[in-house]
Amino acid sequence: MTSATDWGRITLRNGLLGRWAAEKLGMTGAEADAYANALANDAFEPERSDVFSKIRKDFDAAGVSQSDEEIRRAMNECMIQAGNLKPRRRGDSLDSAAAVLARNLIKP
Repeated sequence: MTSATDWGRITLRNGLLGRWAAEKLGMTGAEADAYANALANDAFEPERSDVFSKIRKDFDAAGVSQSDEEIRRAMNECMIQAGNLKPRRRGDSLDSAAAVLARNLIKP
């Protein structure tokens, strides 16, 4: 079961990821904010919660050259950043997940 803290981090991650993707898509200002907010809110909609597929589709439609690996790396980095921005309880599931993600990002 996903805790309220985890949902908060996922929502924050999606918002951060949305800002990253919006920049790649050439969006600025209110348009970029709306895109990021839509991705953040999608965390609560089961049929729209696959942010990777949404970003992949948007990048493909706009001709943005980013590999799946680059998108997933950005997702991981945003999750770590979200974890650092949100207070966490020692030993919660995201604590462990953040450590695993950090190790995976550091691999050569």
